[in-house]
Amino acid sequence: MEPQQSGCTGGAEAVVNLQPNSSIPIAYHPHFGPHDDLILLEIDGNLLPDILHQKVTLRGQLNEEAVLCTQSKTYSIKFVGNSNSVFLIPPGDQSALLEHPQYSDEKYVDQRVVASVIKVAPGNMKLVEVAPRLDKLKMLLLENPYTSEELSEKEELYKWNDLIDRVQASDDELRSGLQALSAVEIYGYWRVVDEKYMDNILNMLLHNSVLNDWSLDSLSEDEVVGVLESDGFPCKLGLHCVQVHGSKVDEGVGHSAWKLDERRICIHFARKILKDGKRKMESFMEEWTKKVPDGMQASFDMLEGEVLTEKFGVETWVHAFSSDYIDFSKDLTVPGLFS
Repeated sequence: MEPQQSGCTGGAEAVVNLQPNSSIPIAYHPHFGPHDDLILLEIDGNLLPDILHQKVTLRGQLNEEAVLCTQSKTYSIKFVGNSNSVFLIPPGDQSALLEHPQYSDEKYVDQRVVASVIKVAPGNMKLVEVAPRLDKLKMLLLENPYTSEELSEKEELYKWNDLIDRVQASDDELRSGLQALSAVEIYGYWRVVDEKYMDNILNMLLHNSVLNDWSLDSLSEDEVVGVLESDGFPCKLGLHCVQVHGSKVDEGVGHSAWKLDERRICIHFARKILKDGKRKMESFMEEWTKKVPDGMQASFDMLEGEVLTEKFGVETWVHAFSSDYIDFSKDLTVPGLFS
């Protein structure tokens, strides 16, 4: 590489427009140096529009490795070294491109402009799609679950902006994580409801359905929430209970109807039974069948992914299985899980 000479200017455009089987001389830019603030980023073409339109964010605390997030995905950022020299050539002013006197001869007709190299890149950053790190979301929300004895002020509560600042996940993944945790926004703060409190709301809803002869396949939102509110449960929590355990089946002008989901309700009562430990299959099925509401049919197939079974001689035992047993801070590869 030759030193920069007076009248020898060339920007990235000179290289981009270079024709096949042609070449161009290069020289040191007057500001050539390490330029640690300039880093190459290798991206998939599908990500380019998001990056060019500033629709990506870097997320992570000071003690975490940063991730790059689009609206729907999360990417780890890895540095990859280059085995070959990679030259960074800054843009140039096309009107200022002058012919290099050394290459004014006709045989160098394609080499009249010298490209000015401002940095030699030792490597580049590479994006690798990863799973959102939602274990931290669960940890944050479980710090202060919403209970029946809710205090007016609590130290650690989180609004949406607090969560996106602390949790390494895209906006869409974060919303899915909140939904998976059955979180609810109360007075601007995202909360998980205490398990016993939510259980009390559901039991009262089922009790009221018997007293008022409500069909579990068509529950009037206004009526259900109104009755729960008269029983001492906040309107927001009554509606949240219906949303967690059911699905909307009708929405008219000023009217919404919900159907309690048979599988969700049955799983809820199965978890309650197994909370204290494993049970013999026959004993478990007998109690489970008694606890589910009339009109719902408990089937062991519903519990796929929720329970584990063990055989001891002729007896089969069943116990709960939860992702809580997995330490997300450790290696989640197959060897890691069984180490």
